Amino acid sequence: MSQAIWRIRPAGHDDLAKLGAIERAAARLFQAGRIPNADVAHSTAEFEEYLNQDLLWVAATDDLPVGFVACRPLGDALHVDELDVHPDFGRRGIGSALMRHATARAEAMGHRAVTLTTFSDVPFNAPFYEGLGFRVLREDELPPPLRHLLRQEEAAGMSLRVAMRYQSMAPE
Repeated sequence: MSQAIWRIRPAGHDDLAKLGAIERAAARLFQAGRIPNADVAHSTAEFEEYLNQDLLWVAATDDLPVGFVACRPLGDALHVDELDVHPDFGRRGIGSALMRHATARAEAMGHRAVTLTTFSDVPFNAPFYEGLGFRVLREDELPPPLRHLLRQEEAAGMSLRVAMRYQSMAPE
């Protein structure tokens, strides 16, 4: 069986309706109950907000999205709200490439860092991001927006979450 060729590109309007299926398929990789409402994905309108800010990129094969990363500004950083790769295309470097793309775009846009929140104990979460140069922030290092986000996630039923930061450029 031949390996599919994929490339990273900005998302287009035609991609938006396909991203929810990728998000739901990726959520099924987690143990049942780990992600509350795992069968609910971002809406097309929510994805369109990322698109309108030029902060949504897809990995596509034959122009069909197989993964995506959605970001937003948060403090001095570009924050990764969602990174998903369809499990049929997992373990091919697509997630890593999407994250490298997001960190490069953050630097090009003048952000000092890239942040995200993730599970601390899932191999394809915090350990994956550590391998890409992210580090877990201690409680005393959390800027208020990340602290607030972690509290929201905990209130939604998500436990063992951490905030991570990739310093995309040297501090001023």
